[in-house]
Amino acid sequence: MEAEVTQKVPEVLCEAAGQGDEAGSEATSLTDGESTSAEPAAVSNGEESDEGKEMVDVKIIWNKNKYDLKIPLDGTGAKLKEKIHALTGLPPAMQKVMYKGLLPEEKTLREIKVTNGAKIMVVGSTINDVLAVNTPKEVIQQEVKAEENKKEPLCRQKQHRKVLDKGKPDDVMSSIKGAKERLPTVPLSGMYNKSGGKVRLTFKLEQDQLWIGTKERTEKIPMGSIKNVVTEPIEGHEDYHMMAFQLGPTEASQYWVYWVPAQFVDAIKDTVLGKWQYF
Repeated sequence: MEAEVTQKVPEVLCEAAGQGDEAGSEATSLTDGESTSAEPAAVSNGEESDEGKEMVDVKIIWNKNKYDLKIPLDGTGAKLKEKIHALTGLPPAMQKVMYKGLLPEEKTLREIKVTNGAKIMVVGSTINDVLAVNTPKEVIQQEVKAEENKKEPLCRQKQHRKVLDKGKPDDVMSSIKGAKERLPTVPLSGMYNKSGGKVRLTFKLEQDQLWIGTKERTEKIPMGSIKNVVTEPIEGHEDYHMMAFQLGPTEASQYWVYWVPAQFVDAIKDTVLGKWQYF
């Protein structure tokens, strides 16, 4: 008879472990080792058991996402933030939790009268979000430059191609690739404008003017009225550039000049835009 009783004890334990609350106390009375098998269902996120505590069901709303959460009514606001961290990955220090105003960390949910079904709003950004927003300026500039590099080179665009296809003018000034020189004392001549006509550039520093001369007329442009200077090496002839002077608020006002000797490009930009580093 004693042998039969010994064999039936495990069956009682297994049955008790599967019956929930009614059989839980019976299983505990048999052996401490077996009683823990029913506990994981009442444990949240690997923390201490909330079994026996009065719970409240709330809805956490963060970043357009909604999370259902069950938490002890006598838990503090700080404890709630830890639960929110486990749900969202948002560190407690970066959380702003609101329920009828800013939720105090030291008070319990009971004290601030949180009820079942309460909606708790959370505002805050994760560390990854913050790092993304605070991307160094240099990185952003590199990304913008990379994006610009993906665009079709100016010299391949149809509007410029029709001028460049005429070839290099016979009387254009000599160029020196990779060199940087101050502006010559004589006009830069022998270049083309957008219509394919010959153009020369004269920098009147004492008058703070740029003179753009063609066969028909000479335009005297105040340096201060030039909004920007755009330049790009001519593909296959990198010792020469195509250059635009923006004379108004939009790109539509750009005056294009082709076959500018490369060694004068930086000096032209610095002079026109007021940097004067070559003088």
